[in-house]
Amino acid sequence: MSAVDHLGTYLNDHLGGANAGVEMARQLEEAVRGTPYAAALGPIAKDIEEDLQTLRGLVDEVGVGQNPVKQAVGWVVEKAHRIGVHERMAGSRDLSLLLQAESLGLGVEGKLALWLALMEVVPAHPQLTTVDLAALAERARDQRRRLEIARLGAARAAFTSDD
Repeated sequence: MSAVDHLGTYLNDHLGGANAGVEMARQLEEAVRGTPYAAALGPIAKDIEEDLQTLRGLVDEVGVGQNPVKQAVGWVVEKAHRIGVHERMAGSRDLSLLLQAESLGLGVEGKLALWLALMEVVPAHPQLTTVDLAALAERARDQRRRLEIARLGAARAAFTSDD
């Protein structure tokens, strides 16, 4: 396999995860509506959707094509995750919010790792200069910070009250 093939595999792995991340973010946004965390979290699903579109554009720019199998795997993972963190399975709304914020935070960490890795290989793949990777990395850090506010608030609520 060539370096471009490896890059394509890597991008498609992240694309599958990003598809799942958008759905997780939508679910979390809905779940925090009316809670103290909603304002801090902001429109995170919209932000993550924009990142997904950017990633799709990079896949096209690199010329490797989107892998439908990896996309399907991301879809299945998100559906399984949705069941696992549901309030009925978690036992409480706050614990469910904690698990959702934590899972999405891990995904955002992966996205940050993606942008940082791509920054390292721009000289070998100049087509990556079509996006501002440094700004995307900073945006991921901001998303992670916002998720952390919701995560820690949900942890306090879940582990300090007997409701």
